[in-house]
Amino acid sequence: MTPPDLNVQNYGPAVKTPVVFIHGFPFSQEMWQPQLVLQSTYHLITYDIRGHGKTPAGDGQYMLEFFVDDLMDLLGMLKIQKAVLCGLSMGGYIALRAMERNPERVHALVLCDTRSEADSNEAKLKRAANIRTVKEKGVAAFAEGFLKAVFAPKSFETKPDAIDKIRKIILANPPLGICGTLMALASRTDTTASLAQIKVPTLIMVGDQDPVTPPAASEAMHKAISGSELHILPNAAHMSNIENPETFNQHLGAFLKKLGI
Repeated sequence: MTPPDLNVQNYGPAVKTPVVFIHGFPFSQEMWQPQLVLQSTYHLITYDIRGHGKTPAGDGQYMLEFFVDDLMDLLGMLKIQKAVLCGLSMGGYIALRAMERNPERVHALVLCDTRSEADSNEAKLKRAANIRTVKEKGVAAFAEGFLKAVFAPKSFETKPDAIDKIRKIILANPPLGICGTLMALASRTDTTASLAQIKVPTLIMVGDQDPVTPPAASEAMHKAISGSELHILPNAAHMSNIENPETFNQHLGAFLKKLGI
């Protein structure tokens, strides 16, 4: 299948091993804006997954495997042998499957507000309900419900501008891309069995109030991945990099410094 024209941005010194940021659903690379302060020291790459941001939606027939294909194509296009993969939520699912499938391309992992398990039946039905909402009521109706599910209640008081920015990002995504990605998420494989085989440095972060991929899911990954590092971030739900960027960046920066990249 023909890969889409991925919208890619590079920041910082390109001579170093890059950190590739993989955004969550249904956002775009713009969600990583708070992390771009690290570009003074590190080579950062952000991109829009197919059907999100400025990357075309194509035919809307997605599986998570195709998102991994796109990531590998991106590394090849940029002539990157190995990268640090930093993924939040869906981005974490992509990073975990890439690690399972192409471990030789992964220098280290940063897994944020994510999990290794596939969707339960209940979760699949929620995906179906979200597709119905997008088709019957539009993206705006879907966006409002989604925002309430991923941000901590207090964040609506303390971070209204950040939430409004994420709302605009969701509204800019085409219904075809949103629905296609919901089907890809519902059909993704379970990577739990491969966690014990992960031998690269791994940082795990999760918001203390995350209801979507709760701290227990991160604790399970931490237990399974030998030598991994776990941080539970206060005052954050599912969007920990936006809700508590100071603590998120502190742990990410310290991890990258230890890698010596």
